[in-house]
Amino acid sequence: MQNIAPGAPPAFSTAADPEEALALFDRLPAVEPTEMLGRWLGGSFATGHPLDGVLETFHWYGKAFRGPDDVDPLLFRTAGGAVVPLRATLLPDPRWLERWPWLGTVAAGTLFQRLALPLWITHHPQARLRVVEHRGVASAAMLYDHLPIVDVFRRLDAHTLLGVMDARGISQPFFFTLRREGSDLVSRASSLQKI
Repeated sequence: MQNIAPGAPPAFSTAADPEEALALFDRLPAVEPTEMLGRWLGGSFATGHPLDGVLETFHWYGKAFRGPDDVDPLLFRTAGGAVVPLRATLLPDPRWLERWPWLGTVAAGTLFQRLALPLWITHHPQARLRVVEHRGVASAAMLYDHLPIVDVFRRLDAHTLLGVMDARGISQPFFFTLRREGSDLVSRASSLQKI
């Protein structure tokens, strides 16, 4: 597995097999729910999962945590560039990609962004933030309101988290990263102050 570079963009292409990713996840420190507050940029952490890169193809932006009962688990970018929260009522099933591979294409992502995304916009929270014990460690986790999915988080660095999606019916875990919005600007500003 490649090392993760501090300051890497959220959609970096670090590749690992699922066992390596789980071993990394297990070594990382827990995250407190209060540390999750704010908006986060999402990106894939490639492990060979059928969903690797698919969310980005559909213009996934990330997640927003405003409080324990006020979470937007699915922020997407509209064709006009706005970031909007979507209803989380449809389980992304990797078997769809096996049956209909075209669903993972840029063309499908563009169609989603232009036609379906506007119909899924919501102004209501779609998840909750709690502490959950996962793989022997209690850490911040996001529980979807309408889906059998729990996203559990561990800290990669001061501004980046590694998340694992635990979903009923999906045997292989899906890994992703979250990078605190604006943290690149903070990192650059502190680097300039040191010069």
